[in-house]
Amino acid sequence: MSTELVERVRRRLADSGAGTDPTSVAEAVRAESGGVAGQLDVLDALKLLRQEFVGAGPLEPLLMRPGVSDVLVTAPDEVWLEDADGLHRTDVRFPDDEAVRRLAQRLALAAGRRLDDAQPFVDGWLPGAGSHGRVRLHAILPPIAAQGTCISLRVLRPAAHDLRSLARMGTVGADGLALLRGVVAARLAFLVTGSTGSGKSTLLAALLGEVAPDERIVCVEDVGELQPAHPQFVRLLARPPNIEGAGEVTQRELVRQALRMRPDRLVVGEVRGQEVCELLNALNTGHEGGSGTLHANSPSEVPARLEALAALGGLSRSALHSQLAPALHVVLHMRRRAGGGRVLAEVGVVRRDSGGVRVDPAWRPEGPAEHATALTDLLAARGVVLAARGGEASC
Repeated sequence: MSTELVERVRRRLADSGAGTDPTSVAEAVRAESGGVAGQLDVLDALKLLRQEFVGAGPLEPLLMRPGVSDVLVTAPDEVWLEDADGLHRTDVRFPDDEAVRRLAQRLALAAGRRLDDAQPFVDGWLPGAGSHGRVRLHAILPPIAAQGTCISLRVLRPAAHDLRSLARMGTVGADGLALLRGVVAARLAFLVTGSTGSGKSTLLAALLGEVAPDERIVCVEDVGELQPAHPQFVRLLARPPNIEGAGEVTQRELVRQALRMRPDRLVVGEVRGQEVCELLNALNTGHEGGSGTLHANSPSEVPARLEALAALGGLSRSALHSQLAPALHVVLHMRRRAGGGRVLAEVGVVRRDSGGVRVDPAWRPEGPAEHATALTDLLAARGVVLAARGGEASC
């Protein structure tokens, strides 16, 4: 079936206000083809128009593939995906840039956002949580995107591994496993850091699964990604503004609400803005064992990253450091290997110095680092003693 006929059918359906059910599409196909369309033409039209109006269109099969993390459209004939084997080009093609633009605008509308010449870029979450998980949308229109409409779809699958499965996958060895369990048992406050796709949420979910079942975990997230195996896990989800710009519920407000819900452990799925002020305040007022994730290239960069985020909430550098020192104990840094695997690359201990707060290396996969004693002392002060290398933590 020609793309010209499909385009005429699409316009007829749009102009008439008819639905996209099979009967309406079949009638439109026959009308636009002069009544001579056969069954195969009708089936082809149904398939192409379904891609036009339902899901992510021709990108939907790519999102459904196991292990896919990103689907990227950089031109009508350039559609890429990233999976465990890296980034590679697919055989998916769009007829022209107008088709890419239509898909981008439809996805933006589904996300409750506006995308047009006056607002040429959009960032949002697609509704629903199908078998491919939650999908984050970014799209940008020409002439801002000089080579044509660009669409970026990131697949966020639920983080549901436990520590044992991470050990089997090679994310952490026996010594690291004992250390992580010690951090949870000692109720140390920690952040899991790393770059995008390094496995931060996966490790955090596994650690939350180690929390005692009689403790209540209240978690604030931008999107429901954490799914720990824990009987008392309560999730609060932020909400973006609707297409009129109203109805937004921020993570900062949800952290305040979470504090009124009797949390034994307060978790922020991703610390990304002003909510860092409320989180640090909570960790300094009796809420032990809090945690979250943070984008950072290394543990040593954590204080600077938190300074930038706290400044958004009106907290000065000196005020941030005075709260950070007693609130945060440990930084767990994840790194993505060249082959696609994830590994716990470093554990740092937060310490105060004359200039404020720094994060010193205390553990690496090959064994204790320069400041290992500071970490073992911190654990011992809370009744957790790590056994000899390869052993378990004991309380």
